Amino acid sequence: MKKTVLIASVAALGLAAPGFAQGNGFEDADTDLSGGLSLSEVQAIAPDVTEDGFAAYDHDGNGELSEAEYEAWKMARPDDGSRQVEETETDSPYRG
Repeated sequence: MKKTVLIASVAALGLAAPGFAQGNGFEDADTDLSGGLSLSEVQAIAPDVTEDGFAAYDHDGNGELSEAEYEAWKMARPDDGSRQVEETETDSPYRG
């Protein structure tokens, strides 16, 4: 019985893992294949991002997040579930 539960648990985790990864990568978010992420592409995965919040990570000011800028944004994103971050409304680059 324990082996059956263990096998079922491992199988379920293995099937669920690809679902967690989908939509979180730069290439998945770059729906127009431009090589950068526009504000609308970022808002498709994080609707709360404002123009000001987007601009805070668009360091070169070209209107798109490069892969490096996107990774910096992902690491700083407080609601990604990976860590707890305290902030005030004025500190948040997500709510302009």
